[in-house]
Amino acid sequence: MLVAEGYDKIIVTQPRRLPCASISERVNSMINDDISGWAVSGVERNVQAKILYVTDGLLKERLMNDENFITKNTTLNKSVIFFIDEVHERSINIDLCLALFARLLKLNPELKTKMKVIISSATLDASVPALYKTIPNCSFAEFNLTSLGTLYEVTPHHVPNENILDLVQKLYSQLIRNDQILCFVGSTQDVYENCTLLKKITKGAIIAHPLVQSQSANDQQKFIQQGTVFFSTTVAETSLTFPCLKYVIDTGVINMPVYDLKLERTELREIKAAQSTTKQRLGRLGRTQPGEYYALYNYGPSM
Repeated sequence: MLVAEGYDKIIVTQPRRLPCASISERVNSMINDDISGWAVSGVERNVQAKILYVTDGLLKERLMNDENFITKNTTLNKSVIFFIDEVHERSINIDLCLALFARLLKLNPELKTKMKVIISSATLDASVPALYKTIPNCSFAEFNLTSLGTLYEVTPHHVPNENILDLVQKLYSQLIRNDQILCFVGSTQDVYENCTLLKKITKGAIIAHPLVQSQSANDQQKFIQQGTVFFSTTVAETSLTFPCLKYVIDTGVINMPVYDLKLERTELREIKAAQSTTKQRLGRLGRTQPGEYYALYNYGPSM
């Protein structure tokens, strides 16, 4: 729609590498044209296309280090659109992109005629609109989309005393056709340990695939297309698409770096996942078929 309106370039961020390529391919297949391209660190395709999907980390680097990325001398017919997606993740890269755009518009008021920033988020902290409202002569509009729910019914189950590996085996025995099980755990170590233990306990009958941030986009895509059971960190909360997801098991925890004032160092600590996080995990279900969400904690997400 933005291309049809005549905007010169639409740059859309994604928090992970795989969605940049997969969403671009999906857009091109829908329109039967090479209207979009993608770029991640070290790899790119059709970057001159009207629509470009990039990681927020790559956009951050351009904003920080490329003084000619967009200037008052940039020649445009209309404007460049910067579409910052998945802002609720509040990653360092996303927050820095928002801050760098705010600084750019404050220091270079003439750029307001050359660029527009769209911020997309499942939940938006009040500090984000407050930041942009402080920029002189910068218009800021908010649009709240009424929750439409899921396409298919999702049934929540609270089972705080259930063992995750026992539950996986139980649900695995109920799978039909190409159904998939996605399990959220706190850390990369937990991911690999559970994959190893499940294989050992079932004597190789159930093979679980790991999904972690450090993997290549190709590896993640291959696992998702071929796998049945997955253990994941926060990487699978957004962007990744599971074609036949039936069950989500959620431990309700994440590992987060926390600075200890007494020790004067940063430590990785296991903490309760925020409500917005558990909602994102539940929201993986109900897209292609009815699903079931199993919460292995007792402080419950908003269903």
